[in-house]
Amino acid sequence: MDFTEHGFFRAAAVAPPVEVGNPRANARTLLAACEAEARAGASLVLTPELSVTGYTCEDLFTTDLLLEETRAALVEIARASGEAALVVGAPWRLADGRLLNAAFVCLRGRVLGAVPKTANPNYEEFYELRWFASGEEVAATVRDEELGRFAMRRDQVFDLWGFRFGIELCEDLWAPAQPSVAHALAGAEIVVNLSASNELVAKADYRRDLVRMQSARLICGYLYAGSGPTESVKDLVFGGHLIAAENGRLLGESERFALDGARLAVDFDCRKLRHDRARNATFAHSVRSASHVTVETDPGWRRPLPDTHRHYGRHPFVPEDEHEFEARAREVLAIQATGLASRMRSADIGHLVIGLSGGLDSTLAFLVCLDALERNGLGMDAVHAITMPGPGTSGHTNASAKRLARAAGAAIREIPIDAAVRQHLEDICHGGDHDVTFENAQARERTQILFDVANRVGGLVVGTGDLSELALGWCTFNADHMAHYNVNASVPKTMIAYLVRWYARHRAAEPLAEVLHRVLETPITPELVPSADGGIGQRTEAILGPYELHDFFLYHLLRTGAGPAKIFALAGLAFGSDYPPDEIKRWLRVFFQRFHAAQFKRTTLPPGPKVGTVSLSPRGDWRMPDEADATAALAAIDALP
Repeated sequence: MDFTEHGFFRAAAVAPPVEVGNPRANARTLLAACEAEARAGASLVLTPELSVTGYTCEDLFTTDLLLEETRAALVEIARASGEAALVVGAPWRLADGRLLNAAFVCLRGRVLGAVPKTANPNYEEFYELRWFASGEEVAATVRDEELGRFAMRRDQVFDLWGFRFGIELCEDLWAPAQPSVAHALAGAEIVVNLSASNELVAKADYRRDLVRMQSARLICGYLYAGSGPTESVKDLVFGGHLIAAENGRLLGESERFALDGARLAVDFDCRKLRHDRARNATFAHSVRSASHVTVETDPGWRRPLPDTHRHYGRHPFVPEDEHEFEARAREVLAIQATGLASRMRSADIGHLVIGLSGGLDSTLAFLVCLDALERNGLGMDAVHAITMPGPGTSGHTNASAKRLARAAGAAIREIPIDAAVRQHLEDICHGGDHDVTFENAQARERTQILFDVANRVGGLVVGTGDLSELALGWCTFNADHMAHYNVNASVPKTMIAYLVRWYARHRAAEPLAEVLHRVLETPITPELVPSADGGIGQRTEAILGPYELHDFFLYHLLRTGAGPAKIFALAGLAFGSDYPPDEIKRWLRVFFQRFHAAQFKRTTLPPGPKVGTVSLSPRGDWRMPDEADATAALAAIDALP
């Protein structure tokens, strides 16, 4: 498998030991580091600021000897450069006498271009204006007998076989107007920064946040390489801090203060970044510069990437870190309860009506109801819990529904629907088969009861269906598909299970926690078909496939814009130990087929709070024609190996 086909681009940052003032020795070190990273699959290797000479050369920068040695080292680096782009830092004197602090991009035996530093710090411990001029207005063409011809200008984007990156140098990132803004708007999905930021107490935290937030502002990948501790330590110490972030997410960083050098290799998902930019109207409508140029390499060739460093969790909606999940759980429940409480106030409604099935979804919705009542200062008599056993209801789930309400101190009313469903089916001349009409009649009868009870008590019907069911169309149109307000509308099934488990552990008294664990242990079921033994006759995941797979598919389709082939590849990374490729492919086909077919249900969804970055609300997040055809997606899946 070639992961570049799915938009992955491997880039490495290195901070090898430097010999201050010895460009030729540094050239050999940099080339060796680049070769090692290229063998490991990197297509781009970034080095620190002024890596050819060392950042701490001070007045040596203006001497002819150092500049001549630097040019010779650049010639050696350019000629020896291979299939990975190597970005090095070096001083360069223009024909008009200005000395620039610049970055040089070397690939396949030549210099592609050079970018000068714009913001030269001249405060506190930095005195760069003593030696270097700003590259703000520089737009020069360098003609050198051995290095060849290339541009020296700040407004360049380099295109490596369809992957585009821009360059800024150290203080450029700290400046009010960063060059990376223009680079990103000119199409650079990745920004690289050659830096020499010294270490001070707490500065690493600030630097890390700066890189991470810049990647978020620009919806880009950001790779940062700082000078290491083998620079001169006369007055400053450099840590060799290497950082990578992607659209606000930290991908990795190196340990600091490694005397033998540091390295960091990451895979940027450029296809995901393109998707995120396309969906962000603010980014799309920002004013672009007309002066930016693109430096292209051979478009007919690229370096394959047979693997990826990226880790893909099986449950992308659920944080893997326990402490992070605890904070997330509190926030999700707060958003749900606040939305419901606010809707009650705006509608001047003091009662909630909810159907309890003994399953996960209605359990979480009930817990949200309790929090909403507390926020509005209402007692338990304001919630009207109703269980509506029908032909397919098992004694287990019915008992769970009743125990749940009672453990929370709420009254529950049982309204059997067998007779009403039977009468209805007779009225429409149904033959008695356990077909879709038989199943949907039960769902619609339950919904009718809930809305009628709400009319009687002046209440609001709380919906319980979740995001996963909406994606798959696993709900009955104008039945459990409908409510006055659906608190679970953007909460996927995998997250609901975690939330209920978290509530049982951290918030529930022992009787309620016991019921919640009982619900968690119950198989997911619609209970619309009778079983011979009165137990659970239907198991949803045996019909639809595992929810953990469908939630994974849903996340990567909506959040990253991935197509079937990429989703299949990522699912193989995440689930390969438990699901063989044929099974993943089978359920992926089910997902796309049902996702397209169910849009008409999502078009008429009731309101509900958005709690995460993925939502199917037809008003705020997902707009799709009801008639959208799935043929291309299904054909792509059928073509998978």
